[in-house]
Amino acid sequence: MKVLKNSLKKSEYSTNFFTNDDTLLKILKEKLPQEFYEYAVERLTAYGEKCAGEIDKRAKYTDREGQPVLKQYDKYGEEIYEVWVNSGYEQTVKESYGTGMVGFVHKEIPELKEKGNYLYSYSLGYLVSQTEPGFYCPVTLSMATAYLLEHYGDNDVKERFLPHVCATGDIELYEGATFLTERQGGSDVGANAVKAVKNGNHYRLYGEKYFASNAGKCGVAMVLARKEGAPEGTRGLTLFAVPWNKEDGRPNHLRVRRLKDKLGVRAVPSGEVEFEGSVAYAVGDESRGFYYMMEALNLSRICNAVASIGIMKRAYEEARQYAEARHAFGQSLLQLPMIRKTLAQLKAKLEVEVATVFDLIHLYDKVVAGEASETEVVLHRLYIALLKKETAEMAIHFAHEAIEMHGGNGYIEDFVTPRLLRDAQVLTVWEGTANILGQELIRLVNKFSAQQIFINEMVDRLSILEKTDNVFSVEKELERIAEQLQQFSNAESITQQVEAKPLMQRMAYLYESIVALEWAQKYKGKYESLADIYIETTWKTNQFAQSQKAVELAGDVL
Repeated sequence: MKVLKNSLKKSEYSTNFFTNDDTLLKILKEKLPQEFYEYAVERLTAYGEKCAGEIDKRAKYTDREGQPVLKQYDKYGEEIYEVWVNSGYEQTVKESYGTGMVGFVHKEIPELKEKGNYLYSYSLGYLVSQTEPGFYCPVTLSMATAYLLEHYGDNDVKERFLPHVCATGDIELYEGATFLTERQGGSDVGANAVKAVKNGNHYRLYGEKYFASNAGKCGVAMVLARKEGAPEGTRGLTLFAVPWNKEDGRPNHLRVRRLKDKLGVRAVPSGEVEFEGSVAYAVGDESRGFYYMMEALNLSRICNAVASIGIMKRAYEEARQYAEARHAFGQSLLQLPMIRKTLAQLKAKLEVEVATVFDLIHLYDKVVAGEASETEVVLHRLYIALLKKETAEMAIHFAHEAIEMHGGNGYIEDFVTPRLLRDAQVLTVWEGTANILGQELIRLVNKFSAQQIFINEMVDRLSILEKTDNVFSVEKELERIAEQLQQFSNAESITQQVEAKPLMQRMAYLYESIVALEWAQKYKGKYESLADIYIETTWKTNQFAQSQKAVELAGDVL
């Protein structure tokens, strides 16, 4: 019996992560001006081929054999605190930053004579996350660093650092970093104790950051510290730009105690950094450091969601290709109803979640450009919390399903599936766990009445759709969730704490359902089938009918 049929035959996806992505192409076509769209397609096609080819090979090597290594001393015994990365990783850095996924958000694309946007940036991030989510972490940190410098830095700080963080091969690249976590505080940033001492036109930092990603590779880190005499809690924190090296190339009075031995995302060096009088430059209003960092955190949470859908996409494609090639019981696994149902449901969730994340990204571009209303600003913060949580949990689920589809092979490191699971697991932790995101929902509801803004938006978007059975089903769910949200907004603190996370999941489902319906009516064809599968799978309107329908519709979507 043949175990694998045509196992060496490459699919379109396995040679290019972009060209077969109908959903992403439609998003770009709808949201970008024609000239920018043509430019983006050309660049994404080239980068999609690299991601499926050389970058993928390098990612496997980095994960298994070429992980970052801390070099504390040079041959003379002098402290240097450099982090070695393999030459393939360095090439990925060069090729990826060269696309402008960081730089072209903040400076002109030469061919277009205009700045890019986050839609283009996140599209590139989505591709690289399908092969190397660990590398997308430093990219995320660089994006957050560039955001903070451009929006809040004074002219001197901007001129010193921003061009380098936004480098696209034209000048020396400074990757970025954001150092928040301290041992005694963790998620409680208000407990941070790193001290800032005034020293002429700059400051000196003293203390430790316990989980500092991109340590040793960043050119500049954005660090929260407390000035002498500043109040306790988050109100006393100032944001600082801290160069990693002095002008002579030696470390900026800092030490790296060690690099963390992590479960996954091994490409990114995460370390424990000690500041011993490091030169630092205050950024923006010195009393608003925490606010600035939380704004950057929202950007990073979108990056987290983009990395999650990237893992989901790769996991689905690996599962589908294996099911097609694997023969058992006289037929391809892809022909078995149980397998077809599973893959169809994964496909529906994937495509709907990709469309929803980019729906949020379109709104985020509007917010960053200063074109959003006050209610849209609240709404985008709510969407970020909902989708960061949902996508991260789904990335783990998809990686698990891909392993199960492969059977024993899925647990073997020759295949990409174990790495997908290891890399996915961190996404529920980075940029805020589900518990932290639940606190964000509570804050937005209690301070801004976000529940009513959300309900109004969902009602408005549903009201313009053609009435179908699926629309009626989602309207009923909207009524239930609206009632639950109203009760939640009036509930005591303990009830809000207990109910926040399950309520967030239902809200995410509702948002995604409406996006699915919009796509079904706009694009017809397979998107109608995807919406059918998503709605029935998510809300379980009729479990037995849903199972049969998923199998029947599988041919339309697989």
